[in-house]
Amino acid sequence: MADTRARALWERYEPVHDLVYFAPEARRAADGLGLRGFWMGYFALRAAPLGAAHPAVVTSCFYVFHPSRVARALPDAWAYAAPADVLAARREAMEAAMTRLFGADTVGSAAFAEAADLAWEAAAAADTTGRVLAAANQALERPDRPAARLWQGLTTLREHRGDSHVAVLVSLGLGPVEAMVLKAAAGESDGAFLRETRKWPEADWAAAEERLHADGRLGADGSLTAAGLAVRAEAEALTDAAAEGPWTALGGERSERLAALLEPLARAVEEAELLPPGNPVGLTRGSYPAGR
Repeated sequence: MADTRARALWERYEPVHDLVYFAPEARRAADGLGLRGFWMGYFALRAAPLGAAHPAVVTSCFYVFHPSRVARALPDAWAYAAPADVLAARREAMEAAMTRLFGADTVGSAAFAEAADLAWEAAAAADTTGRVLAAANQALERPDRPAARLWQGLTTLREHRGDSHVAVLVSLGLGPVEAMVLKAAAGESDGAFLRETRKWPEADWAAAEERLHADGRLGADGSLTAAGLAVRAEAEALTDAAAEGPWTALGGERSERLAALLEPLARAVEEAELLPPGNPVGLTRGSYPAGR
Protein backbone atom coordinates (compact mmCIF):
# COMPACT_ATOMS: atom_id res chain seq x y z
CA MET A 1 0.00 0.00 0.00
CA ALA A 2 1.14 3.56 -0.67
CA ASP A 3 2.74 5.22 2.35
CA THR A 4 0.25 8.05 2.74
CA ARG A 5 0.32 10.38 5.73
CA ALA A 6 -2.93 8.88 7.02
CA ARG A 7 -1.49 5.36 6.82
CA ALA A 8 1.82 6.34 8.43
CA LEU A 9 -0.04 7.92 11.36
CA TRP A 10 -2.35 4.91 11.66
CA GLU A 11 0.63 2.57 11.92
CA ARG A 12 1.78 4.59 14.91
CA TYR A 13 -1.46 5.26 16.78
CA GLU A 14 -3.16 1.89 16.27
CA PRO A 15 -0.82 -0.01 18.64
CA VAL A 16 -1.40 2.57 21.39
CA HIS A 17 -5.16 2.40 20.95
CA ASP A 18 -5.02 -1.40 20.99
CA LEU A 19 -3.98 -1.40 24.64
CA VAL A 20 -7.70 -1.32 25.43
CA TYR A 21 -8.03 -4.82 23.94
CA PHE A 22 -4.76 -6.48 24.92
CA ALA A 23 -3.34 -4.80 28.03
CA PRO A 24 -4.03 -6.69 31.28
CA GLU A 25 -5.20 -3.44 32.88
CA ALA A 26 -8.18 -3.41 30.52
CA ARG A 27 -9.24 -6.91 31.52
CA ARG A 28 -8.85 -6.06 35.21
CA ALA A 29 -11.00 -2.96 34.71
CA ALA A 30 -13.73 -5.01 33.05
CA ASP A 31 -13.59 -7.66 35.76
CA GLY A 32 -13.74 -4.95 38.42
CA LEU A 33 -16.99 -3.70 36.92
CA GLY A 34 -18.47 -7.19 37.13
CA LEU A 35 -18.42 -7.76 33.38
CA ARG A 36 -18.28 -11.44 32.52
CA GLY A 37 -15.50 -12.65 30.26
CA PHE A 38 -13.30 -11.07 27.62
CA TRP A 39 -16.01 -10.40 25.06
CA MET A 40 -18.44 -8.68 27.38
CA GLY A 41 -15.55 -6.46 28.44
CA TYR A 42 -14.51 -5.85 24.84
CA PHE A 43 -17.93 -4.77 23.67
CA ALA A 44 -18.67 -2.66 26.74
CA LEU A 45 -15.31 -0.89 26.74
CA ARG A 46 -15.46 -0.08 23.05
CA ALA A 47 -19.17 0.70 22.76
CA ALA A 48 -19.55 2.73 25.97
CA PRO A 49 -19.28 6.11 24.18
CA LEU A 50 -22.51 5.19 22.36
CA GLY A 51 -24.39 4.88 25.66
CA ALA A 52 -26.41 1.76 26.48
CA ALA A 53 -26.58 0.85 22.81
CA HIS A 54 -28.74 -1.99 21.50
CA PRO A 55 -26.72 -4.95 20.18
CA ALA A 56 -28.05 -4.33 16.66
CA VAL A 57 -26.51 -0.86 16.70
CA VAL A 58 -23.15 -2.19 17.89
CA THR A 59 -23.22 -5.01 15.34
CA SER A 60 -23.75 -2.44 12.60
CA CYS A 61 -20.98 -0.14 13.86
CA PHE A 62 -18.39 -2.84 14.48
CA TYR A 63 -19.33 -4.50 11.14
CA VAL A 64 -17.36 -7.76 11.17
CA PHE A 65 -18.96 -9.53 14.15
CA HIS A 66 -21.76 -12.07 13.82
CA PRO A 67 -24.87 -10.68 15.57
CA SER A 68 -24.86 -13.59 18.00
CA ARG A 69 -21.38 -12.64 19.25
CA VAL A 70 -22.57 -9.15 20.13
CA ALA A 71 -25.87 -10.36 21.58
CA ARG A 72 -24.05 -12.59 24.07
CA ALA A 73 -22.46 -9.49 25.60
CA LEU A 74 -25.04 -6.72 25.09
CA PRO A 75 -27.31 -5.48 26.49
CA ASP A 76 -26.41 -7.66 29.51
CA ALA A 77 -23.23 -5.64 30.12
CA TRP A 78 -25.26 -2.53 30.89
CA ALA A 79 -26.97 -4.37 33.76
CA TYR A 80 -23.56 -4.81 35.41
CA ALA A 81 -22.13 -1.36 34.69
CA ALA A 82 -23.54 1.86 33.28
CA PRO A 83 -21.73 3.28 30.22
CA ALA A 84 -20.46 6.25 32.26
CA ASP A 85 -18.83 3.86 34.74
CA VAL A 86 -17.31 1.86 31.90
CA LEU A 87 -15.86 5.03 30.37
CA ALA A 88 -14.30 6.05 33.70
CA ALA A 89 -12.85 2.56 34.17
CA ARG A 90 -11.35 2.38 30.69
CA ARG A 91 -9.78 5.83 31.10
CA GLU A 92 -8.12 4.79 34.35
CA ALA A 93 -7.06 1.45 32.88
CA MET A 94 -5.44 3.09 29.86
CA GLU A 95 -3.57 5.55 32.05
CA ALA A 96 -2.28 2.68 34.16
CA ALA A 97 -1.32 0.60 31.13
CA MET A 98 0.54 3.46 29.46
CA THR A 99 2.38 4.39 32.65
CA ARG A 100 3.50 0.79 33.18
CA LEU A 101 4.47 0.19 29.57
CA PHE A 102 6.07 3.52 28.67
CA GLY A 103 7.35 4.47 32.13
CA ALA A 104 6.31 7.22 34.52
CA ASP A 105 9.07 9.52 33.30
CA THR A 106 7.88 9.26 29.69
CA VAL A 107 4.22 9.73 30.58
CA GLY A 108 5.12 12.73 32.72
CA SER A 109 7.35 14.35 30.11
CA ALA A 110 6.77 17.52 28.11
CA ALA A 111 7.05 15.52 24.87
CA PHE A 112 4.28 13.17 25.95
CA ALA A 113 2.02 16.11 26.82
CA GLU A 114 2.82 17.60 23.41
CA ALA A 115 1.78 14.35 21.72
CA ALA A 116 -1.44 14.33 23.73
CA ASP A 117 -2.29 17.88 22.68
CA LEU A 118 -1.49 17.25 19.02
CA ALA A 119 -3.59 14.07 18.98
CA TRP A 120 -6.47 15.83 20.67
CA GLU A 121 -6.33 18.70 18.18
CA ALA A 122 -6.32 16.32 15.22
CA ALA A 123 -9.21 14.34 16.70
CA ALA A 124 -11.22 17.50 17.34
CA ALA A 125 -10.75 18.47 13.67
CA ALA A 126 -12.00 15.11 12.36
CA ASP A 127 -15.19 15.28 10.31
CA THR A 128 -17.44 12.74 12.01
CA THR A 129 -20.37 13.12 9.62
CA GLY A 130 -21.67 9.60 9.05
CA ARG A 131 -19.03 8.20 11.39
CA VAL A 132 -20.95 7.13 14.47
CA LEU A 133 -18.22 5.60 16.63
CA ALA A 134 -15.89 8.48 15.90
CA ALA A 135 -18.59 11.02 16.73
CA ALA A 136 -19.38 9.33 20.04
CA ASN A 137 -15.71 9.33 21.05
CA GLN A 138 -15.14 12.87 19.82
CA ALA A 139 -18.02 14.08 22.01
CA LEU A 140 -16.32 12.92 25.23
CA GLU A 141 -14.85 15.57 27.51
CA ARG A 142 -11.17 16.49 27.19
CA PRO A 143 -9.24 14.66 29.94
CA ASP A 144 -6.98 16.76 32.13
CA ARG A 145 -4.16 14.22 32.38
CA PRO A 146 -1.96 13.75 29.29
CA ALA A 147 -2.10 9.93 29.26
CA ALA A 148 -5.88 9.84 29.16
CA ARG A 149 -5.94 12.74 26.69
CA LEU A 150 -3.50 11.02 24.34
CA TRP A 151 -5.30 7.68 24.41
CA GLN A 152 -8.74 9.23 23.91
CA GLY A 153 -7.54 11.47 21.07
CA LEU A 154 -5.93 8.51 19.31
CA THR A 155 -9.05 6.42 19.85
CA THR A 156 -11.24 9.05 18.21
CA LEU A 157 -8.85 9.08 15.24
CA ARG A 158 -8.82 5.29 15.12
CA GLU A 159 -12.61 5.01 15.13
CA HIS A 160 -12.78 7.79 12.52
CA ARG A 161 -10.61 5.69 10.25
CA GLY A 162 -12.54 2.53 11.12
CA ASP A 163 -15.90 4.13 10.36
CA SER A 164 -14.46 5.35 7.06
CA HIS A 165 -13.24 1.83 6.25
CA VAL A 166 -16.68 0.37 6.91
CA ALA A 167 -18.22 2.93 4.55
CA VAL A 168 -15.68 1.96 1.89
CA LEU A 169 -16.40 -1.75 2.31
CA VAL A 170 -20.14 -1.12 1.96
CA SER A 171 -19.60 1.01 -1.14
CA LEU A 172 -17.49 -1.75 -2.71
CA GLY A 173 -20.11 -4.39 -1.92
CA LEU A 174 -17.84 -6.25 0.49
CA GLY A 175 -19.83 -7.73 3.36
CA PRO A 176 -18.31 -8.54 6.75
CA VAL A 177 -17.20 -12.07 5.89
CA GLU A 178 -15.94 -11.23 2.39
CA ALA A 179 -13.86 -8.42 3.88
CA MET A 180 -12.29 -10.76 6.43
CA VAL A 181 -11.59 -13.47 3.85
CA LEU A 182 -9.76 -10.94 1.68
CA LYS A 183 -7.85 -9.64 4.70
CA ALA A 184 -6.72 -13.14 5.61
CA ALA A 185 -5.82 -13.96 2.01
CA ALA A 186 -3.67 -10.81 1.93
CA GLY A 187 -1.69 -12.21 4.88
CA GLU A 188 -2.72 -9.45 7.27
CA SER A 189 -4.58 -11.67 9.73
CA ASP A 190 -5.21 -15.33 10.44
CA GLY A 191 -8.44 -16.48 8.81
CA ALA A 192 -9.32 -19.13 11.38
CA PHE A 193 -8.70 -16.63 14.17
CA LEU A 194 -10.95 -14.06 12.50
CA ARG A 195 -13.76 -16.54 11.86
CA GLU A 196 -13.70 -18.04 15.33
CA THR A 197 -13.36 -14.81 17.30
CA ARG A 198 -16.00 -13.03 15.22
CA LYS A 199 -18.17 -16.14 15.63
CA TRP A 200 -19.06 -16.79 12.00
CA PRO A 201 -20.20 -20.33 11.18
CA GLU A 202 -17.94 -22.30 8.87
CA ALA A 203 -20.76 -22.43 6.30
CA ASP A 204 -20.93 -18.63 6.11
CA TRP A 205 -17.17 -18.40 5.73
CA ALA A 206 -17.15 -21.05 2.98
CA ALA A 207 -20.01 -19.27 1.19
CA ALA A 208 -18.05 -16.00 1.21
CA GLU A 209 -15.00 -17.78 -0.17
CA GLU A 210 -17.14 -19.29 -2.92
CA ARG A 211 -18.51 -15.86 -3.87
CA LEU A 212 -14.98 -14.47 -4.05
CA HIS A 213 -13.89 -17.44 -6.17
CA ALA A 214 -16.85 -16.89 -8.48
CA ASP A 215 -16.10 -13.21 -9.03
CA GLY A 216 -12.43 -13.91 -9.66
CA ARG A 217 -10.98 -12.28 -6.56
CA LEU A 218 -9.82 -15.45 -4.82
CA GLY A 219 -7.75 -18.15 -6.49
CA ALA A 220 -8.26 -21.88 -6.16
CA ASP A 221 -5.42 -22.02 -3.62
CA GLY A 222 -7.03 -19.32 -1.46
CA SER A 223 -4.64 -16.58 -2.52
CA LEU A 224 -5.66 -13.21 -3.92
CA THR A 225 -5.89 -12.96 -7.68
CA ALA A 226 -5.02 -9.78 -9.57
CA ALA A 227 -8.66 -8.72 -9.15
CA GLY A 228 -8.51 -9.48 -5.44
CA LEU A 229 -5.31 -7.49 -5.01
CA ALA A 230 -6.90 -4.62 -6.90
CA VAL A 231 -10.00 -4.45 -4.72
CA ARG A 232 -7.89 -4.66 -1.57
CA ALA A 233 -5.68 -1.83 -2.82
CA GLU A 234 -8.74 0.23 -3.74
CA ALA A 235 -10.33 -0.29 -0.33
CA GLU A 236 -7.16 0.73 1.50
CA ALA A 237 -6.53 3.74 -0.75
CA LEU A 238 -10.10 4.99 -0.29
CA THR A 239 -9.80 4.46 3.47
CA ASP A 240 -6.56 6.42 3.59
CA ALA A 241 -8.16 9.25 1.62
CA ALA A 242 -11.19 9.33 3.91
CA ALA A 243 -8.91 9.39 6.98
CA GLU A 244 -6.73 12.24 5.73
CA GLY A 245 -8.86 15.13 7.01
CA PRO A 246 -7.51 15.38 10.57
CA TRP A 247 -3.92 15.46 9.27
CA THR A 248 -4.70 18.12 6.69
CA ALA A 249 -6.17 20.21 9.51
CA LEU A 250 -3.16 19.61 11.74
CA GLY A 251 -0.74 20.38 8.93
CA GLY A 252 2.18 18.44 7.53
CA GLU A 253 4.88 19.59 9.94
CA ARG A 254 2.81 19.01 13.07
CA SER A 255 1.51 15.68 11.77
CA GLU A 256 5.11 14.54 11.23
CA ARG A 257 5.94 15.72 14.73
CA LEU A 258 3.13 13.63 16.19
CA ALA A 259 4.25 10.61 14.16
CA ALA A 260 7.76 10.97 15.56
CA LEU A 261 6.45 11.26 19.12
CA LEU A 262 4.22 8.20 18.68
CA GLU A 263 6.82 5.93 17.07
CA PRO A 264 8.65 4.93 20.28
CA LEU A 265 5.30 4.28 21.95
CA ALA A 266 4.19 2.04 19.08
CA ARG A 267 7.49 0.19 19.25
CA ALA A 268 7.11 -0.32 23.00
CA VAL A 269 3.72 -1.97 22.43
CA GLU A 270 5.19 -4.18 19.70
CA GLU A 271 8.19 -5.17 21.77
CA ALA A 272 5.94 -6.07 24.70
CA GLU A 273 4.26 -8.61 22.35
CA LEU A 274 0.81 -7.56 23.51
CA LEU A 275 -0.70 -7.86 20.03
CA PRO A 276 -1.09 -11.57 19.23
CA PRO A 277 0.14 -12.97 15.90
CA GLY A 278 -2.60 -12.89 13.27
CA ASN A 279 -4.46 -10.18 15.16
CA PRO A 280 -7.51 -8.63 13.46
CA VAL A 281 -6.01 -5.14 13.06
CA GLY A 282 -3.30 -6.42 10.73
CA LEU A 283 -0.38 -5.28 12.88
CA THR A 284 1.27 -8.57 13.70
CA ARG A 285 4.68 -8.56 15.35
CA GLY A 286 7.31 -7.59 12.81
CA SER A 287 4.90 -5.82 10.47
CA TYR A 288 5.49 -2.40 11.99
CA PRO A 289 7.61 -0.49 9.46
CA ALA A 290 11.25 -0.22 10.49
CA GLY A 291 13.50 2.74 10.12
CA ARG A 292 10.97 5.39 9.23
